Amino acid sequence: MAASAPFLSQPSQAFLTHTPPKRTSIKSLAELPGLTSIPPIYIFPTNANDQPFSDAKESIPTIDFSHLTSNNPDERSKVLQELGDACLDWGFFMVINHGVPESMMQAIIEACRGFFELTEEEKQEFEGKHMLDPISCGTSSNVSADKVLFWRDFLKVFQHPEFHSPNKPAAFSEIALEFSTRVRQVARIIVRGISESLGLEGNYIDEALNLEDGLQFLAANFYPPCPQPELALGLPPHSDHGLLTLLIQNEIMGLQVQHKGEWINVNPIPNSFLANVGDHIEILSNGKYKSVLHRAVVNNKDTRISIAMPHGPALNAVVAPASKLLDHENNPPAYKAMKYKDYLELQQSSKLDGKSCLERIQDRTI
Repeated sequence: MAASAPFLSQPSQAFLTHTPPKRTSIKSLAELPGLTSIPPIYIFPTNANDQPFSDAKESIPTIDFSHLTSNNPDERSKVLQELGDACLDWGFFMVINHGVPESMMQAIIEACRGFFELTEEEKQEFEGKHMLDPISCGTSSNVSADKVLFWRDFLKVFQHPEFHSPNKPAAFSEIALEFSTRVRQVARIIVRGISESLGLEGNYIDEALNLEDGLQFLAANFYPPCPQPELALGLPPHSDHGLLTLLIQNEIMGLQVQHKGEWINVNPIPNSFLANVGDHIEILSNGKYKSVLHRAVVNNKDTRISIAMPHGPALNAVVAPASKLLDHENNPPAYKAMKYKDYLELQQSSKLDGKSCLERIQDRTI
């Protein structure tokens, strides 16, 4: 997930034929009549937009959530093996039979769409200045650090340990509270399964990182049609901070995952969550389970909306490789211990660039 940034200044008259407001969103830019090209600030270098590769023989693994909560020991043992394999081989997996109603998933997508359809003035009431602001909206990711801007508007709202919500649209708060509560329950059970798949106690991660007070936020992304989609990106290649992200989207594709050095188009199963391992599972597992690069591409016809729900440790939790997984001769700690809040602030001060933030805390002495 990306750091917060306010709506950027409108591109210059050299690229647009209409007198713009002082500040704008990508939605407003995309809706300008006669827009046929994008300003240079949105054009990514060619090597950042290489062609995706999709092998029909390989697909993102699917985890049946109902088996994680099963009382059948054989069924649960099998799904823990599948979960461990998915984390080891892909870092991404689809979660089915999770118990969150499809109607609730559709309701939160529509609530977020309603937010993005507010006027520019209404949305600017919720601009954030810092990654730890409980509510923030804007465009791109980190305008002060990004050399190329992203074809994306966002809304980020902290849901836990304290619940926050914009007061517009009117129904947003109620829908978000119900959805985030249900999703957090799913995430904690999956994290418990990940803990067991590593050979740790099921409650190890939950207790070591104080997930009772763990950070959960809703990150809604709005990718409108782009007149030159081959030149722009919704989000560049990056990994997510935290432990586990659960994502839903409308029916429009656009997410790509890096697997074995190639980009794979993701076509989620209806009514599923797309889950991915975050940087802090990589740290805790001492690199056994790695967070994986992913990106968002755009198109010239349809608006894509995605809602990511990252789940992290408590802000004051110190994350380090689990001691039980270490062998100081054969498997020494590969990452330095760091408070989760400090990691987020490190990310805030950097541009969104692959796994550069995680690489900065790797222990180079081993």
